[in-house]
Amino acid sequence: MGVPELQGVNVGGLTIAYRRAGTGAPLVLLHGAYEDSRIWERQLADLSDEFTVIAWDAPGCGGSDDLPPDFAGSLGLVLDGLLAALGLTGERRPHVLGLSFGSTVALDLVGVAPQAAQTLILASAYAGWAGSLPPEEVDRRYAQVLAELDRPATEIIPAWLPTLFTERATPAMCDLVSRVMADFRPSGMRALLELAGRADYRPVLPTISVPTLLLYGSEDARSPVSVGEALRAQIPGAALEVLPGVGHLSFIEDPHAFDGAVRRWVRAHLGASQPDGR
Repeated sequence: MGVPELQGVNVGGLTIAYRRAGTGAPLVLLHGAYEDSRIWERQLADLSDEFTVIAWDAPGCGGSDDLPPDFAGSLGLVLDGLLAALGLTGERRPHVLGLSFGSTVALDLVGVAPQAAQTLILASAYAGWAGSLPPEEVDRRYAQVLAELDRPATEIIPAWLPTLFTERATPAMCDLVSRVMADFRPSGMRALLELAGRADYRPVLPTISVPTLLLYGSEDARSPVSVGEALRAQIPGAALEVLPGVGHLSFIEDPHAFDGAVRRWVRAHLGASQPDGR
């Protein structure tokens, strides 16, 4: 299947890489931890028939620069800078889809720039680990990732896969995730862990003023549906959709159901200034 070539722009002195495909209403995809924009291979292909699909590489991932040691901003500000650089402002505000760690970036975005997104889609989402999980689980996950950064990717990937998929995931699905995770940069992940590993976005939730869809796999072991129900209770007017029979990486395990939910959401929320989706 393949993915579009990487492009890059300067955002506050950082090179931020992204992939772009299609035309129509802009849809920005934010990947999870240990990943980069290649993880969205299927969505870049399938959803670009109707939307302008843009998948970023978070700082420290893929083709993007690592965060500098003296970084004093936030990932939301970096994303806001990317949107501005790509002209995705005003009438071209995008629909922003954040997956897992990417959902916290989306929450950070609306925290620093409340109207930067036209709508939010938060998939397998957290209000940050500290905002959605018990303190002991936050400590466990933080310590786990910190320890993994000193180990070869080939040693850590087999332990991750069962937490990302159900037992029904195919070898091809696991291979895609393994290939992407194998290229993670310890320096980049370490900076992201320090910046976001103990983040708590609960104060942002009641301030969200754009339509928000919460999208969860019914068998997600890392971010269970109960986390989505808690977010729905705190985000004004949020909708919750549960995809049956899939786990944390629902967009890979059942792309037809996941992409269908995204299509319906974006179609239902096309701005009045975009009557033809452009």
